[in-house]
Amino acid sequence: MTIKNWEDTDKPREKMMAQGKTALSNAELLAILLGSGSADESAVELSRRILASVNNSLTALGKQSLQQLQAFKGIGQAKAITILAATEMGRRRAAETPEPQPKIEVAHNVFTLMQPLIGELPHEEFWVLYLNSTNRMIHKARLFSGGITQTTVDVRLLFKTALGARSYCVDISAQPPFG
Repeated sequence: MTIKNWEDTDKPREKMMAQGKTALSNAELLAILLGSGSADESAVELSRRILASVNNSLTALGKQSLQQLQAFKGIGQAKAITILAATEMGRRRAAETPEPQPKIEVAHNVFTLMQPLIGELPHEEFWVLYLNSTNRMIHKARLFSGGITQTTVDVRLLFKTALGARSYCVDISAQPPFG
């Protein structure tokens, strides 16, 4: 049975949208990358078979060659390259040293961080800094951009984004034009 015939709650893309990326199995994540399976099996079934061939090890999957991946029915050159590109990105991400995020202790810290971004804009923008429990910034986003005299802020979106970022607190920066 193809994924199109599955219940929406079981489809990998829909499941990710509803429950988040951590709710998906490795096979479901791989199926999203593949996009489709073969005439004989769904992308999830094909992904399970590929992962089983490497003892469900993502590290071992990343060590496969293009030819080894293309040996699976339904995996051509493009899909094999997609798999290897994704595993390489994961390897590079793991190798990165995360930069320490700034700590927001006083209003001047926010000013120093935000002034280069919004200080001289000719229109109003509304930014939010999402902070963890030690007041270190975990995410920064422009939520709304307005006109010369105002911007409309949807508080529901602000809180939804804050909860999605798993922030402990938020710091709001709004910049009126020319001031």
